[in-house]
Amino acid sequence: MAEGLKQGDLGGQGELGGQGRLVGRGEEWPSGLRDGAADGPLERARDGLRAYRMITAMWIRSTLAYRASFVMTALGNLTATALDFAAILLMFSQVDELGGYRLPEVAFLYGAASCAFGLADLSIGSMDRLGRRVRDGTLDTLLVRPAPVLAQVAADQFALRRMGRVVQGLLILGYACVALDIAWTPLKVLLVPLMLVSGAGIFMAVFVAGAAFQFVAQDASEVQNAFTYGGNTLLQYPPSVFGKDLVRGATFLVPIAFVNWLPGLYVLGRPYPLGLPSWAAFTPPLVAAACCALAGLAWRAGLRSYRSTGS
Repeated sequence: MAEGLKQGDLGGQGELGGQGRLVGRGEEWPSGLRDGAADGPLERARDGLRAYRMITAMWIRSTLAYRASFVMTALGNLTATALDFAAILLMFSQVDELGGYRLPEVAFLYGAASCAFGLADLSIGSMDRLGRRVRDGTLDTLLVRPAPVLAQVAADQFALRRMGRVVQGLLILGYACVALDIAWTPLKVLLVPLMLVSGAGIFMAVFVAGAAFQFVAQDASEVQNAFTYGGNTLLQYPPSVFGKDLVRGATFLVPIAFVNWLPGLYVLGRPYPLGLPSWAAFTPPLVAAACCALAGLAWRAGLRSYRSTGS
């Protein structure tokens, strides 16, 4: 079955010529995928990661086959995402502070949020296409393949050009770290990469949970985008700009505040508007793990409820 998997099956864009096979040269499906379901959760996770790696490698080879086109689209993506920060620069051309925060402080929050979201969008940004697959029935083709459905949907049409958002976020974060007069301690230094990795995990959980919701709603990509792209836009500004009810919702309901607000304000030496203890800044890894676990349960429930198109 693995021999028949073509790029056109995954993305609907046609075959990829001689390199259209999902499994690369010298590789074959893990035994758990060929023979049936894996024995346990660790085996399933291992097989899912390997299937994800194979599919993304196929899409990367396809992208790099036209390198000039890839460079232009990547630069275009970088320019488009830079316009968000250009809007912030325009604001600061008229004011000295935004919600009590100076430009380098806002740039620190912006860079952290943009980088974390960019990593999640690069990894599993294709999840928002699930609703279309549910509506037109193409999800059925993924169910009969010897690979986890989540890995297939996440890796489908993997777009390397999305690295532009990650690069832009890192550049702005680097500028902020240089421009800010921060009393760096080992804890603060450690917290910056921890914030980026945990934030990416939280956004990934939101992507998966939104996709699980589309099993029910079927046409809810914009609802999902409100929490993913909308959440990223929200976190690019300091929490003091927003009302406390919105900050509470972003902290306790959909905990995207743990992406950059709580750890970022600890690094900046700023108090959190809700008066949470300082140790809460170090909880993003726990929050990310909990969010991923809940998103996984939601995905399994949504997949089990799927009854094919027209049901």
